[in-house]
Amino acid sequence: MSHALPDPIPSTPEQSVRVGIVDDHESVRLGLQAACENSGYEVLFAAATAQALVDGLAGRACDVIVLDLSLGDRSLVTDNVHLVASTGSAVLVHSIADRVASVREALAAGAAGVIPKSSPTTTVMAAVASVARGDVLNNLEWATAIDADRDFAKAQLGRRERDVLHLYASGLPLKMVALQLGIAHSTAREYLDRIRVKYVEVGRPAPTKVDLLRRAVEDGILPGLDASDGDRGV
Repeated sequence: MSHALPDPIPSTPEQSVRVGIVDDHESVRLGLQAACENSGYEVLFAAATAQALVDGLAGRACDVIVLDLSLGDRSLVTDNVHLVASTGSAVLVHSIADRVASVREALAAGAAGVIPKSSPTTTVMAAVASVARGDVLNNLEWATAIDADRDFAKAQLGRRERDVLHLYASGLPLKMVALQLGIAHSTAREYLDRIRVKYVEVGRPAPTKVDLLRRAVEDGILPGLDASDGDRGV
């Protein structure tokens, strides 16, 4: 599993990443905000609690919300991830990540990954860019949480990969999947290849379209289907 993170997104207007920040330490909030702005990202709001962030956004959508794992208001990890994710934003946990159980809880609730507060600023900004693209971080903290509970293997799929799997396993030809998602056919094929590789890595290979349908149902990406519905072509 690679620990490398992609470079930050170039700071062009078309690619500007919109960020929300939740941390109960003001110095951390200000530091993250400055780093984001120096990287060309737009910080829409920063707050000490998840609820304060949602209120402050007032319906505006972020690409990524950077969320501290442990907040001073005694709120629960799962509740915080669900609350900020309900805005339609991807969630990147930014924490000391010393409690694996809490990390697993955040990932299970839908966080796209975890980045330690000890990471260099450039690494944190690269993680923000990666999550903004719909990717899941493959870093040590994430891998440790997954290895501690193999039931979280399904969380390896990024948002775009889940979109591709949902449409493709539902029966659409790959060309139609690409058209519906507004991506090139080659890009859709690349996502599909990555999905299959990830399932192989966790011991759940899916070489055919029927296998992918089963995995999608098992992981809650598609609702359960009758056996007769799985006879579609590969």
